[in-house]
Amino acid sequence: MKLVSVEVDHFKNILKSGDVAIQPDVTCVVGKNESGKTAFLQALHRFNPAQPNVMFNAQRQYPAWLEKQHRRRKNLDEHCPVACTFELEKPDLELVEEALGRGALKNKTISISRTYGNEFRWNVEINEPTIVAHIASGLLTGGPTPTSIDDLNKLIETLGNSTHADEAKTAADRTLARDLTEARTKALGERASIDERPWDLLLPRLPQFFYFDDYSQLPASVKIRQLLAKNKKDLNSGELTARALLELGGADNEYLLNPDYETRKRELENIANAITHQVLTFWSTNPELRTEVDMTLKQEQAANGQQQVLDELKIRLYDNRHLLSLSFDERSTGFRWFFSFLAAFSEYENNDTPVVILLDEPGLGLHARAQADFLRFIDERLSKRCPVIYTTHSPFMVQPGKLERVRLVQDGGRQVGSQITSNVLSTDRDTLFPLQGALGYDMVQHLFIAPHNLIVEGTSDFTYLNLLSTHLASMGRTGLDPKWSIIPVGGADLIPSFVALLGNHLELTVLIDSRKEGNQRLQHLTQLGLLKGTRLITIGEIIGAKVGDVEDLFAPEEYLRLFNEAFAKSFKVSDLVGKDSIVNRLARLIKVDRYDHGLPATALLKNYPSILPTLAPETLTRFESLFQRINSTLGT
Repeated sequence: MKLVSVEVDHFKNILKSGDVAIQPDVTCVVGKNESGKTAFLQALHRFNPAQPNVMFNAQRQYPAWLEKQHRRRKNLDEHCPVACTFELEKPDLELVEEALGRGALKNKTISISRTYGNEFRWNVEINEPTIVAHIASGLLTGGPTPTSIDDLNKLIETLGNSTHADEAKTAADRTLARDLTEARTKALGERASIDERPWDLLLPRLPQFFYFDDYSQLPASVKIRQLLAKNKKDLNSGELTARALLELGGADNEYLLNPDYETRKRELENIANAITHQVLTFWSTNPELRTEVDMTLKQEQAANGQQQVLDELKIRLYDNRHLLSLSFDERSTGFRWFFSFLAAFSEYENNDTPVVILLDEPGLGLHARAQADFLRFIDERLSKRCPVIYTTHSPFMVQPGKLERVRLVQDGGRQVGSQITSNVLSTDRDTLFPLQGALGYDMVQHLFIAPHNLIVEGTSDFTYLNLLSTHLASMGRTGLDPKWSIIPVGGADLIPSFVALLGNHLELTVLIDSRKEGNQRLQHLTQLGLLKGTRLITIGEIIGAKVGDVEDLFAPEEYLRLFNEAFAKSFKVSDLVGKDSIVNRLARLIKVDRYDHGLPATALLKNYPSILPTLAPETLTRFESLFQRINSTLGT
């Protein structure tokens, strides 16, 4: 049975969630804290919980501001706080049709809800005439077949009580009544109503809902004999995880509690090796970890005042990187969560129980890279076994390429409660923030997928380099190699930070103006190995000056033409004072600290067909020399 939609009705802060579509593999529920994400999962968990002792309770879970008022009008235990719609899959249909005949169900969907009194309600459309015909198949000949179970029952009663002058006919009727009764019992079991029989057949196939949150984490030490002796329904969430850990390691209780040290030690090592392999497959943050499981004898005072010795299972993590072992509860929060979940889920991974996984804020303690590992774990392992529904408000737990998985939760207050939707237009900015963050991060990452990146200060540099490179290449001269991706970072001051963040991960060449600000920081980064010295290029190298900007690659009269066009001026070269960069001389001339360098570049972009052919040979040579210098850094 495949879960296709869920509706939560009057549970905690949810009044009407709306019909929430569930993806066949992974559904991501996004929202602010206290928006209703956890309430949604908890209602779904109680629908058919995998863990014991999880039930609905109207007094505790019905919306608090309405509970007293509504209780006066109706029996809240009859109210259904959660309803699920399932699509029957081929094995489900085959099971029903084997018992009730082909075409017994009118469609493949079944709606099931659960009351606050923890009773199921279901609605499945049956084809009663088809079922009755299947029951009577091969038994009734020569007469009309009943079209309802009531008609069939009446026929059986009539045949069973029939009396004829011909004793053989009477015996035949009573034999037919017996055969029809047996066929009815085989098809319907002991159910009096034909409507209830599909439910009997499908209930064992109803998925269980496995819920995991921070409270389900593995304890660092466990009283092992007590753990193994307890009935599963009496275990708390942490103990259930510990029991699952032992099962993941294939623990044999006879070996585990064996008084012989070597036998017991080998069993503990087998458990540790199994969980280590499982964890490191999806934990790239520190591949040098290994699990150590040990047993200690702990003395404890019994109720009668006597001392008793308890076997206590201890879990430690040894870090080969630092040659240090720590108790499990001293490891990072994120690692403990991941390790615990892996152990807990293993109980369901290795059996045929249909299950839906519910994860409440998974991986909050994980680094962004580790959250990516966990998403990979969900895609590659969990969703291959069963559907996964998880809540989050972390941008790193949202996959931009799979936004069809996202459902947004927004609390509308006491009047409307929490609403769950896939419509981004109906939610507020705070709710959307994780999606915006995920998309923004993804867009930034995609800007840098080129293998060779040329970092420049701003968009004006980008324009000049692109246009002049294309023009020189059209003349058969050297332009920028097509492998380059030019990235303007938005200012000279941002270049050092950009290189520091990404220099280890990308092939970068940096083109900077010949000025002091920021250059020392870049030089320091070359010393740290974040940027190769040969990949730091200044304009001064090209024009043979200590100070210079990209604009100085043009002849002064050429750049003045662009400046005058952009600012509606009519300056001449003789108006410029000084021998520093032309952009500084122009700023002094118009009495500003700095003008918009992008406007002259835009003037060139608008008029390049008429301007580029007029550029002086010296200008073209300087740009060509710059491109040759940049290209020389490829592969270095």
